[in-house]
Amino acid sequence: MDSKQLLAFAMDKIDDMKARDIIHIDVTKTSDITDYMVICSGTSKRHVQSIADHLAKEARHADSEPLGYEGESDGEWALVDLGDVVVHVMQSEARIYYDLEKLWG
Repeated sequence: MDSKQLLAFAMDKIDDMKARDIIHIDVTKTSDITDYMVICSGTSKRHVQSIADHLAKEARHADSEPLGYEGESDGEWALVDLGDVVVHVMQSEARIYYDLEKLWG
């Protein structure tokens, strides 16, 4: 998958799990690490974990093994690194505190 297809795939899979306030940011001009950041919210620790886990499992089924998967045990903030797309799944409080939209937007 190219980066735009991977972005669409990731956004679709997190939407399947009812992630809230989904946004994506094109970081191609500001980052050498990835092309897109996706940020979304989960309503609870369990919801954050479920969203991230679902995305990682679906990526594996699509032969796009995640390069990294962090924070699944905490449930406040999980990160799924798909290479060209990095997905941050956060509880609302963590999302407000870290304000990644402002940092990368």
